[in-house]
Amino acid sequence: MVSTNEKFAKHHYRGKVLYRLMCLTLLTITSTAMFFSVWYQFVKYHNQTGYLLGLGNLGMACGIYAVLYVVIGRGLHCFHIGIDLRSNLLASQGLTLFTVNIIELFVSSAITGQFRFFNDFIYIYIPLGLAQIIIIFLLTILFSNLYVRIFPPFKLIEIYGEYSNDLLSKISTRPEKYIVVESVKYNIEEDELRTKLNQYNGILINDIPSEEKNKLVKLCYDMDKRVYFVPKLSDIIVKTSDVVNLFDTPLYLCKNEGISSVELIIKRFFDILLSLLAFVVLSPVFIIVAIAIKINDGGPIFFKQERVTLGGRKFDILKFRSMIVDAEKDGKSHPAGEKDDRITKVGRIIRATRVDELPQLINILKGEMSIVGPRPERVEHVEKYSEDIQEFIFRNKVKGGLTGYAQVYGKYNTSALDKLKMDLIYITNYSLLIDLQILFETVKTFFKKDSTEGFSEEEQKRMHGDED
Repeated sequence: MVSTNEKFAKHHYRGKVLYRLMCLTLLTITSTAMFFSVWYQFVKYHNQTGYLLGLGNLGMACGIYAVLYVVIGRGLHCFHIGIDLRSNLLASQGLTLFTVNIIELFVSSAITGQFRFFNDFIYIYIPLGLAQIIIIFLLTILFSNLYVRIFPPFKLIEIYGEYSNDLLSKISTRPEKYIVVESVKYNIEEDELRTKLNQYNGILINDIPSEEKNKLVKLCYDMDKRVYFVPKLSDIIVKTSDVVNLFDTPLYLCKNEGISSVELIIKRFFDILLSLLAFVVLSPVFIIVAIAIKINDGGPIFFKQERVTLGGRKFDILKFRSMIVDAEKDGKSHPAGEKDDRITKVGRIIRATRVDELPQLINILKGEMSIVGPRPERVEHVEKYSEDIQEFIFRNKVKGGLTGYAQVYGKYNTSALDKLKMDLIYITNYSLLIDLQILFETVKTFFKKDSTEGFSEEEQKRMHGDED
């Protein structure tokens, strides 16, 4: 028999799906209508035959724009109302509108057959884009605020183990999504837990033995309850398994073959192409930053540091120098703190904007790095982390990257284990589309203050293995 709470939960979930679908529809109609109003007036003024003003051509232009907006927007998660933070939603919308308008710029020229008006198209798309950003941003904020009012957060019960961690503090940063109402130890009796679960939307499994976790997962499946848990490394590896139906016993196959040769060739091609393009486009930035660093203290422009990449190979990574000369003259690693006196005035700016990483385009062209991949770690960090986490070397199954999964979904001070898990998600699920997704997500990190958050004093001590 289905309880009243279970019925409510199912209706609640369907309501959220319908609400997001409504938001997607309204945002698509709004952005497409704004495009159409500008595009129609342009074609009407420049068209001399009248052919382009037919319903077929007008419908084609709007249809292409709407499809591009939905497809690219879904890829960039700009319709995740109630899921992502508003800052992320706005950044996603901005990237989506920019990308769609760039593509539509060429599509519009092709539809009209008037490439001689290409410059004129650019002039109409700039004010169009600005107007769309204002309206779409306001609608996104409105829809997000309404979502919080309409749909209360999930009420969870935490099932914890022997050791405490900071998972609850992380969950508490999203009170509009989750509220952990009660916490109980994993050895609670099943009948008592079933009674408690009827009061909640799901459970949060927090670092308990694998055998007990498996029992809870099956229990929640039986009761149609949500389960949130931090995956083990083995969970991530087996997630992409194939089903083998050769016998009357199900088998899962983990191929563990890594990135294919064809994908590696294509990845390398785009590494070279995009790096060269970035050099050309960003050359003024290189010049300005180099001059600023030199004027600031007269020291060297670049900073070299030995890092580890594919197969454990070592190389010198390049950065714009953001700290004082000889910041680590004792030869030991000193991770940057949140208010580190060693960071120069110019350094604070280029670190906050990630501009200090740009010289790594040279490393990419040399084949030492890729644009997307696990962030290459310092030699001493790899040695230390590998002592604590034997599987840390799994990150070296692919070439280190300028940006990566852990960089866009984690923070500068995310723990080594959590970074490893995120990098493994990238490695085991690799595709060129994931690389493209990460490149777009990288742009969004500029709107996340905590993405460049430094290590606290306690975290710095832990990295050095110091004791109080």
